[in-house]
Amino acid sequence: MQDIAVSRWLSPLMAFCLSFIIIATLAPVTGIQVERQMDFWLLWLGTMLILALPLCYLEIALAKRSKTTALQALSGLTRDADTSQRWRIVGWLAVVFIPFMAGGMLNSSAVLLEQFTAQGVQLPILLTGVSVAAFLLSFLSRQLLVLVGVAAVIAAVVLSKIMGTPVQAWKLTPVEFSEWGNATVLALVASGLGMGLYWQSTLAQLSQQDQATKTVLPIWIAQLLAVVVFSFFAANAQIPVIVLTVAVVMTAAFLLQMAREQLQQRQLSIIVQWLILLAAVLVWFIPLASSFFYTLIMLWGLIICLIYAIFVGWIMKISHLRKAMNFSSEAFYNIWRIMVRIVLPLAIVTAIIAVAGQLIG
Repeated sequence: MQDIAVSRWLSPLMAFCLSFIIIATLAPVTGIQVERQMDFWLLWLGTMLILALPLCYLEIALAKRSKTTALQALSGLTRDADTSQRWRIVGWLAVVFIPFMAGGMLNSSAVLLEQFTAQGVQLPILLTGVSVAAFLLSFLSRQLLVLVGVAAVIAAVVLSKIMGTPVQAWKLTPVEFSEWGNATVLALVASGLGMGLYWQSTLAQLSQQDQATKTVLPIWIAQLLAVVVFSFFAANAQIPVIVLTVAVVMTAAFLLQMAREQLQQRQLSIIVQWLILLAAVLVWFIPLASSFFYTLIMLWGLIICLIYAIFVGWIMKISHLRKAMNFSSEAFYNIWRIMVRIVLPLAIVTAIIAVAGQLIG
């Protein structure tokens, strides 16, 4: 019962902290923090409703049906769907993506720290420091990592308003095609969807809940709140950046812990587990590669979400998730299924084209 009570408050707090940190990581790549375009954020709000919410339902429904973590569950889910084992690749893509994302967070925080530290402290040293700290802290309890991470996020925002310079005023600009890609990335990838983290963190409470909505809505609202809070944040002073780094390290430690747990459940040798985790983080030490890797994060995350949408919408039997969702109306289920089968794949493919266009351009 204690695990269930903890799970109920842990997942929304995790959603808030994770969304804020990933957005802060990807903001310099997309330019959203600098330009503060009102039209972009309205577009993002639309993607949160028509893309992120259905995908969050998808993830929680799969958790309710499988009753185990994503990497382990896909073996059973593909057998139930009587389909090829190749669909299980999405679980491996996600579990490797988790530490890779953690490495991106740590690299982003090291870059910020470099701007506010004494001369002579170079990026590789800072990146080594925050990476080692994240690996060591990943052995702490999950609840402690999330609580400290959330507290550090809130403190960083408050301190940035007190100590930093004012951010630019909001402005309304014409909507561009590239903005759809960025908005979709923030709604899906930056919300932590597709990685199986909410799937993994809600397993205890889902066994006691009859409707997926009771779990989904708190997570989705927390994701929305994270972006609202982020709109008041600017990394423009030393103390807020240092506090934000604490939040990043805690969040990265949490991600490494979650990935390690999934790999352990697959009964991989401890050497293979650590090779996967270390390799995904250490690639960020490659000089001049970070800009490409951040674009890779966006594309990789979108591809994971796309595979899940296709697998659930077109490969799984239509009845498999109806009971897990347990909507109050059959119409709600039919709307959700249309969103997953048609709207989500088309929107994600369009976003992938937009993001790839930015890379080529």
